[in-house]
Amino acid sequence: MGRYRAPQKPGSPYITRQGIETLRAELNHLWQVKRPEVTARVSAAAAEGDRSENAEYIYSKKQLREIDRRVRFLRKRLEVLQVVDTVPTDIRRIYFGAWVTLEDDTGASVTYRIVGPDEFDLSQGYISLDAPMAKAMMHKQAGDEVVVKKPQGERYYEVLSVRY
Repeated sequence: MGRYRAPQKPGSPYITRQGIETLRAELNHLWQVKRPEVTARVSAAAAEGDRSENAEYIYSKKQLREIDRRVRFLRKRLEVLQVVDTVPTDIRRIYFGAWVTLEDDTGASVTYRIVGPDEFDLSQGYISLDAPMAKAMMHKQAGDEVVVKKPQGERYYEVLSVRY
């Protein structure tokens, strides 16, 4: 088995106002705070002499590469992202940015917010617009049934409420 990996399909370019501000803050923190700290550690470790056996130097250089990689990614991604901060004309239907409360066939309810792939966080109930669950919910409204295809089989949900 080779090392080849097919290129990942880029996620949807949509993001909420809060999401883009979070990404900008991360970029600013990495560039203005974190990178100068790590650069100073690299310089101090390099001044100690033999770099081949200097763990602090090796670790700091690796950390610097990771920071630079993330900074490059964020700069490129921020160029293509489109902020969606308007409420749709039909607020009864599910679109980007909606908070949706669902009930499964066991009677358990769950609430999700549909956001861009750069800001999804299940601990907060944010799911990506590109996720199968979000795709199944799009354009539905309260009272509609949502069918989500999962590896274990199909799951059925009922839309209880939609809010923006």
